[in-house]
Amino acid sequence: MAGEHIFRTHTELPTGLGETFDFFAAAENLERITPPELQFKIVSPKPVHIEEGALIDYRLKLMGISFGWRTQITNWDPPHVFTDSQLKGPYRQWIHTHRFWEENGKTQMTDEVRYKLPLFPLGEVAYPLVRLQVRRIFAYRGEAIRDLLLKSETP
Repeated sequence: MAGEHIFRTHTELPTGLGETFDFFAAAENLERITPPELQFKIVSPKPVHIEEGALIDYRLKLMGISFGWRTQITNWDPPHVFTDSQLKGPYRQWIHTHRFWEENGKTQMTDEVRYKLPLFPLGEVAYPLVRLQVRRIFAYRGEAIRDLLLKSETP
């Protein structure tokens, strides 16, 4: 598709598949795994019940600009996969698929994001900056998720 970019990352997590998926099924954890400078807040009434079709509204700042973001859970297959798709937000398209499987008592997780920048083709000028920001956000998320799950394992 014209202007579509794909970001993929893999993270090994210290917990079993069920516990890991439960962590992601609690939408409130998004606030805990997002870099603080994004000022990410869920504005949907809490607790958010995650299931196929669920809508989640957020507020956050990107590059100093505050905006709303609405996603819908478009695929929900616990404990193996779920997809959230942007309905409203800064991108022309943002489809984020999370996949989980267990190996040797640890959970393997892949994130795949298919996104399109706004104002195509002019928006492509910002792609190098956006790509760097997406990588940085997911690197932070990977560390934060590992740290939080490790703390939950501590007796």
